[in-house]
Amino acid sequence: MQTIIHKKTIKVSIVTLPILIVIYLGISMYFSNHFYYGFVINGIDASCKTVEEVDAEMLTKSKTYTLDLKERNGVKEQIKANEIGLKYNVKDKIQALKESQNSFTWIFSFFSPKTSEMNGIVTYDNKLLKERFDKLAVSDSKKIIEPKNVSFKFSDKGYVIVKEVKGNKVDSKQFYANLVSAIVKGETTIDLEARNYYINPKYTSTSQKVKNTKILLNKYITSKITYTFSGDEEGLDGSIIHNFLGVDENLEITFDKDKMDDYVKKVDDNYNTYGKQRNFATSLGKTVKVSGGDYGWLVSRSGEVNDLIVAIKAGQTIAKEPHYIQTAASHDINDIGSTYVEINLTKQHLWFYKNGSLVVQGDVVTGGVSNHHQTPTGVYKLKYKEKNATLKGEGYSTPVDVFMPFNGGIGIHDLAARSSFGGSVYLTNGSHGCINCPPILAKTIYNNIDANTPVICY
Repeated sequence: MQTIIHKKTIKVSIVTLPILIVIYLGISMYFSNHFYYGFVINGIDASCKTVEEVDAEMLTKSKTYTLDLKERNGVKEQIKANEIGLKYNVKDKIQALKESQNSFTWIFSFFSPKTSEMNGIVTYDNKLLKERFDKLAVSDSKKIIEPKNVSFKFSDKGYVIVKEVKGNKVDSKQFYANLVSAIVKGETTIDLEARNYYINPKYTSTSQKVKNTKILLNKYITSKITYTFSGDEEGLDGSIIHNFLGVDENLEITFDKDKMDDYVKKVDDNYNTYGKQRNFATSLGKTVKVSGGDYGWLVSRSGEVNDLIVAIKAGQTIAKEPHYIQTAASHDINDIGSTYVEINLTKQHLWFYKNGSLVVQGDVVTGGVSNHHQTPTGVYKLKYKEKNATLKGEGYSTPVDVFMPFNGGIGIHDLAARSSFGGSVYLTNGSHGCINCPPILAKTIYNNIDANTPVICY
């Protein structure tokens, strides 16, 4: 039985094979003047078509071609063949392409359809295309809406997120290049959104980094910083702090140091006494106004701005004094305190008080009037004290036992060479600006004074 079936199969195969060969050769003959199945030339379907049919279709398409543009917000536009001088330069190129196909390998086209892009077949007028492109909505500056990143707005309840603006601005250079490519390939539709031609905001309201930045902003405005001065106080909280804060394009929080400096300037007016005019109660019972000098409280604005940034970032609630470059003895109206040197330039007399008690006083000789070296008025701080110094200047070199400078090279020192002090000596035989003292007066001051002690000249 099996032998009979086997013989029948062989007979069928012998009969069928020639038929299949004839069919294959017949189809091959068909594809000798028709393009392969699934073959596309520059966007035109050439599948199973003759060269003449493809030529005709290309000629028709050169007149009817339309490229549809799908834009954002439902905007639709078209670029038509006649608007850009579109032509299909066929000549013998299609015939040459057909001849390059082996008609006997047609069967493979059913498994792997091919697309051919031939250079020079599709031509257009560059100038006309550029003019048409410039007339598109995406090229009209009046219709372009710039994309905007998400932003943040301060409110009574803290910061809220202001949603981004997607806009409709495209990357013109990229879009134009791809537009040309689409025309050459015979594409009929471009969806700008799908192809990512739009310039979008970097961050949206749903970005995690946006949420993190909002959390930080709200932390910063919870800070409360209180300055106390002269029985009053200045409070810094979110209602002011938000004016200092900004967010850059990378969603990093920034601090406006100029605005912070302006704020610190207002605050330090309540603290700074450096160089300011003071009412000074003299040893003679009279109150005088003294201005100038380098003594007093002096706020470091840059230092205070940096201190504030640290406190704000930490969300601190603190009471603080400003960041000082220089301090004084007291925050009272009289910041001089109870330890100071008082020099009456008119009376040519000096008093030295320590902790409110008079340590020593005596007549002195100050800067000469006749030689224009008058001692400047003002409130100064003692810079340091030194033993066995030699004072040098133009035309003189004077050794002294003790020297206590308070204004540049001007200081308090002994001068044993002088036989008289006080009175009107300074009018005709004054110093070069220093305070000349009898040796015992100078040494007593030296033994009891420290650097930074106020020296008042009036």
